[in-house]
Amino acid sequence: QVQLVESGGGLVQAGGSLRLSCAASGRRFSTYAVAWFRQAPGEERVFVAWINWSGDSTEYTDSLKGRFTISRDNAKSTAYLQMNALNPEDTGLYYCAAGIPWVHSDVKEYNYWGQGTRVTVSS
Repeated sequence: QVQLVESGGGLVQAGGSLRLSCAASGRRFSTYAVAWFRQAPGEERVFVAWINWSGDSTEYTDSLKGRFTISRDNAKSTAYLQMNALNPEDTGLYYCAAGIPWVHSDVKEYNYWGQGTRVTVSS
């Protein structure tokens, strides 16, 4: 079992940056891939980024490449999402997930989820 807790969300002006954290408890965190998803109000949860268990392979949804960076520190059992040049379209609940997905962007492939952290970007 892995429990995930996101933090770092908040209110930021357009053009600003935030770094989200996903702290994990449980001894198997380092064996799981981690992904970030986000959910805008009234919309479905969508894939943002993925990182493999060791941190040497990443994937991003095309529209966010260059602005968002996913990373992890297995010694701290924590994953991160650095978000730069934020715009109002980035507003939503951001969730981290852990698992061993076959399809990295599929929400159904992840066994463990955090409760989400809210990001609001004002124009």
